[in-house]
Amino acid sequence: MSGKAIGTLRGTVLALALMAAGAVSAESLSGDYLAARQASFSGDFKAAARYYGEAVKHDPENADLLERAALANIGLGDFIRAEGLAERLTALGHTSQIGQLAEVAVLAHEENYAELLARVEADQSAGPLADGLLKAWAELGRGDVSAALASFDEVAKERGLAGFAAYHKAMALASVGDFEGAEAIFAEPGAGAMQMTRRAVLARIEILSQIDRHADAITLIDEAFGQQLDPGMAELRGKLEAGETLPFDIITSARDGIAEVFFTIASALASESAEDYTLLHVRVAEFLRPDHVGALLMAGELLEKMGQYELAAATYRRVPREDAAFHVAELGRSDALRAEGKMDAAVEVLEQLADTHGNLPAVQSALGDLMRQLERYPEAIEAYDRALATFAEPDPAQWFLYYARGICKERNGDWEAAEKDFRAALDFVPNQPQVLNYLGYSMVEHHVNLDEALEMIERAVKAEPQSGYIVDSLGWALYRLGRYDEAVGHMERAAELMAVDPVVNDHLGDVYWAVGRKTEARFQWQRALSFVGWEDASDDVEPERIRRKLAVGLDAVLAEEGRPPLKVAHDVD
Repeated sequence: MSGKAIGTLRGTVLALALMAAGAVSAESLSGDYLAARQASFSGDFKAAARYYGEAVKHDPENADLLERAALANIGLGDFIRAEGLAERLTALGHTSQIGQLAEVAVLAHEENYAELLARVEADQSAGPLADGLLKAWAELGRGDVSAALASFDEVAKERGLAGFAAYHKAMALASVGDFEGAEAIFAEPGAGAMQMTRRAVLARIEILSQIDRHADAITLIDEAFGQQLDPGMAELRGKLEAGETLPFDIITSARDGIAEVFFTIASALASESAEDYTLLHVRVAEFLRPDHVGALLMAGELLEKMGQYELAAATYRRVPREDAAFHVAELGRSDALRAEGKMDAAVEVLEQLADTHGNLPAVQSALGDLMRQLERYPEAIEAYDRALATFAEPDPAQWFLYYARGICKERNGDWEAAEKDFRAALDFVPNQPQVLNYLGYSMVEHHVNLDEALEMIERAVKAEPQSGYIVDSLGWALYRLGRYDEAVGHMERAAELMAVDPVVNDHLGDVYWAVGRKTEARFQWQRALSFVGWEDASDDVEPERIRRKLAVGLDAVLAEEGRPPLKVAHDVD
């Protein structure tokens, strides 16, 4: 990308804003411009597109504003508006890869392959990573299959692109009905360079079905996905077993192929590039092929990571109800709504999903997790019950369900049932630190099996020595056992790891009081109170109790509560 468009979307906009500050006209330094900059910094495409659009009205020949406006609209997926802005950039003689990306997308959408080829050959397209593949698909779109195949072969010669080229060549052959040729590419010894993503595996399954190799397609499903199949793959396997020929619909046209180019690039970028840069490419894929469910799911996930929850929810909602991945999209939509604070809407999504996809443990588990977050423990327990009931036989994946249900039962006052669930979870994962910690901590709180409880927490600390919560549990367990001097070091370490956690600071204050360091205890209690409003503060913090300890001391509070007094402490202060 050009110097002004390299990097992440927010980084790009920031860089452009700073570099062009002196060139921005007085008119654009309006409230709209400043609001647009702020929206860009926070990755709010919707607001940025709106305010940059208003700023452009004040200064219609400002190339920097036009480019930023185009960038924001691509982030929204509005390529028609972005292309209009790109055309104005071109008219101003401004070369912008963001603008070129928008124009290429619209040319492909209009299936104007002659102009698209001319753009690629003039090095005015979407960048070097895409150009060779775009050229090949554009040639296919013009009906020149031989030229297209030759272009894919040229891409394969470039370093690191052999796998991409092989996949797209196979898709091109399949799209024109040469399924034997497509399968030959998958079967080549060198096909190992090809990334066998779920989508690539699905494509090969459909290709094998088209050439009446149903048994091989079934074997591929079993080798790639094992016995625990998602609904979509289970449905395909059933059709193959029944002898049904699967249609090849992964890519049916050159435009689909170009959409796949951008989806392929986005998939490659997802693990190593910033979310907003990856989003630019996946937005092209979904613009060219609105039914590309993989692109919709990726865009929704990227938007979630960027904190754009409203856009994420809207993107997930575009996945059709009849699609095999509908439940995945609805789980994502519920997460986005929950992150946005729309709890009732999130619950409604999951409850409706449980009605239609209740046989999927992930759906029931997600409903249980949300109910647990909302402290609606009886409803959470029921959801976890249903999730566990979906398993025909014991499965290691059940450990979390037992653990989560155990938490709900413990919070709901049923300690004996909770303990059974925690131990059931440990039967599957004996050294799982979160389970060891929660069970050990709970046994200390209930004053049962104290030696076993301490041993569990020590194992948890050994497994996750950097977890402040787990280190806090060890220190608190020692405190509850009356081993105050031993508790000090662990509690201080927990406070280092979680300096602004109110519960940890409160616990450290109690430990300091118990060893006679009363001035330091009061300081820690004051710190605990100052962090009560912290975003991630635990619900277990008790501000009024802390205030009472500051007023009369821990010994008096324990007496008021009818609890056993502290053991003899060292009177230091």
